[in-house]
Amino acid sequence: MQFSLFETSENNSSSHKLPLSEGDVTYFPQALSKNDADTFFELLKAELPWRQDSIRLFGKPVKIPRLQSWHGDDDCTYTYSNLTMSPNPWTNSLLSIKDCCEALCAATQNTKFNSVLANWYRDGQDSMSFHSDDEPELGINPVIASVTLGEARPFVFKHKETKEKYTQVLEHGSVLIMAGTTQSHYVHGIAKTAKPIGGRINLTFRHLIHRTR
Repeated sequence: MQFSLFETSENNSSSHKLPLSEGDVTYFPQALSKNDADTFFELLKAELPWRQDSIRLFGKPVKIPRLQSWHGDDDCTYTYSNLTMSPNPWTNSLLSIKDCCEALCAATQNTKFNSVLANWYRDGQDSMSFHSDDEPELGINPVIASVTLGEARPFVFKHKETKEKYTQVLEHGSVLIMAGTTQSHYVHGIAKTAKPIGGRINLTFRHLIHRTR
């Protein structure tokens, strides 16, 4: 199957920096063409081995309010919130989107991603609590590319000290690139909503440096 990922250079070049005082975040609202984004959304819903994991809060297991799937190179085992995930193999769809994200990063970051966390927000009741992507495996000042497919959702940054907030609505087919000291100074998250909304798939591409064999 052929995709037009690199035929939309005019859309790909349309980006803006988020006005974060101590962050380096770039938003590409139309990184993927609508046709490709629509196709990837349906493919990933069907082909990824989605699961609902649990984490322990106050000594009790609590289900994460979304489905997820971890993919990457064979040695990219990842741990967050005391949850350790072994990588599922790359799919052709994930590799195609990874190529697009690396191309968007090439001008400033020259990052090669070796793993991706896929999250499926099935409706408005699925969410992501405030957190930073600052696990040891990611190293200092990691570059993370966040791809949105499906329903647009507000993505909130909050400064760890000043509590300054900034909200960016992440649209279907968009890519948000977080770099520099963003993870050191900010947490980010997606809140629940009572509105009747559709599903959203989010892909966060990363480069793990502390890799487990």
